[in-house]
Amino acid sequence: MNNIVAIVGRPNVGKSTLFNRLIQRREAIVDSVSGVTRDRNYGKSEWNGKEFSVIDTGGYVRGSDDVFEGEIRKQVELAIDEADVIIFVVDVEEGITPMDDAVAKLLRKVTKPVLLAVNKVDNSMREKDAVEFYNLGLGEYFTFASISGSGTGDLLDALIDAFPVKPEPTKEEVVLPRFCVVGRPNAGKSSFINALIGEDRYIVTDIAGTTRDAIDTKFDRFGFEFNLVDTAGIRRKTKVKEDLEFYSVMRSVRAIEHSDVCILIIDATRGFEGQDQSIFWLAEKNRKGVVILVNKWDLVEKDTMSTRDYEAKIREQLQPFTDVPIIFVSALTKQRLLKALEETVKVYENRAQRISTSKFNDYMLKIIENHPPPALKGKYVKIKYCMQLPTPTPQFVFFANLPQYVKEAYKRFLENKIRENWDFSGVPIDIYIREK
Repeated sequence: MNNIVAIVGRPNVGKSTLFNRLIQRREAIVDSVSGVTRDRNYGKSEWNGKEFSVIDTGGYVRGSDDVFEGEIRKQVELAIDEADVIIFVVDVEEGITPMDDAVAKLLRKVTKPVLLAVNKVDNSMREKDAVEFYNLGLGEYFTFASISGSGTGDLLDALIDAFPVKPEPTKEEVVLPRFCVVGRPNAGKSSFINALIGEDRYIVTDIAGTTRDAIDTKFDRFGFEFNLVDTAGIRRKTKVKEDLEFYSVMRSVRAIEHSDVCILIIDATRGFEGQDQSIFWLAEKNRKGVVILVNKWDLVEKDTMSTRDYEAKIREQLQPFTDVPIIFVSALTKQRLLKALEETVKVYENRAQRISTSKFNDYMLKIIENHPPPALKGKYVKIKYCMQLPTPTPQFVFFANLPQYVKEAYKRFLENKIRENWDFSGVPIDIYIREK
């Protein structure tokens, strides 16, 4: 399981620039509260061979609206609660501000590692100015410039060193499939989990600070033994929905990291919405198996084409990764729950399957011979050998004389041919072209 890093601080100190530099791309969930639009960013990064998830919490602000200020404070607290390491970004140009003091006061209470990162330090004079930040009471600081990248190497080295040592999984945990239940709030995750495990648990309550269930729980239902990773234990807030939405994304990040297969539950009465798509692509990006359950199907008015039309709309939004099981269920009436679990186990098996090199070559080389990669600049690409890599997730390598001329469209063609002959439903596939 990867570690989670939360980037916190007041607005306009360079958190998003640092975030974008770490993940080399931009992912955002946009909310609007009290007329202010803010990005909720999360992604994956790697440094010195270690992967970790990064979350940009947006700016801690003070305003005239007490409710607004309180909810932003909660958001920072939620990020601190879920993260393994916190990076607190400040701005050397403006020095210590009252908002910096407010965030530092929160961080001094936590027992997790906190790295104080002083941004916009791009010359020796500003190095001297950064000494002021000792006054925040957080110990040593790291100076960097998020725009140029100067100093980020030292910050990342310290970040890797600060990660907690996590216990190795036991043999039993390795053998048992890990299924995580994810989805937006009120999609029916709690009802599904209660129906699946055969008992009621007060997983979601209206009480702030509700104790969350252990992240991994072993179950044996319908003849299947599995570990259930549950994200339904969200501490619901009473006034503003915004931080619940953000918290659900953070819990999804954590749960997806723990899992082999993600059970994405969507609300049939609302459709496949933006946050559902964000969680789906987060699972795909982490190369996890995915099963989509359309819950509350008993509440939808249906005709003979309803299921087919509904499924087609979802698959249209999943392109190009459309080979995903979609099952229509009702946690309330327990309709198709056994089928949902059977399909989840099948996706787990698909993800773990291995194809012998001889069988793979016999099948794929004939297809490549009949449909070779398009010639480019008068040069012809020849692929003479291919194999599945010995990796935890399905990855295939094709050896070619001119790998740089093989474009993404042809990789998708190869992936589609693999899926036609072998069942990789619900599982992301990686295709690599290497020089022979």
